[in-house]
This record gives sequence, structure tokens and C-alpha cells, in this order.
Amino acid sequence: MTSALLAAAPALPLHEAGKYVAAAYGVFVTLILIYVAIIAARLQRMEKEIDSLTELAERRLGPDAGRHEDR
Repeated sequence: MTSALLAAAPALPLHEAGKYVAAAYGVFVTLILIYVAIIAARLQRMEKEIDSLTELAERRLGPDAGRHEDR
């Protein structure tokens, strides 16, 4: 009898559950935005490092050292 009652009645009344669902979506979207910001910062840092390594290699080897011509 109790299981039939629990299956028929929602855990929270629907007018109260909406607040929690909206809060959960808000937390989820916030976490996704934080993740994207962290990845963007890492990408920017890597691009700067690659640019500095490319500049260092060009100074040591010359600007045309890494380019191959087709024959």
C-alpha cells in the first residue's frame, strides 16, 4: 500500500519543485561556464607559449628553416 502511494504522489509538490529544478539548471550552467573559461585561459596560455617558442626557433635557425619547398 505504501509503495502505491509513493508511486502516485510526487516527492515534492510541482509548484515547489520548479524552484529546485531552476536552481539545479542554474548551477549546471554556471559550472559549464566556469569550465569553458578555464579551458579558454589554458588555450590562450598555450598559444602564447607556442608563439614564443616559434619566435625563439626562428631566431636560432632563421625564418625559413622550418619551411620545406616542394620539388
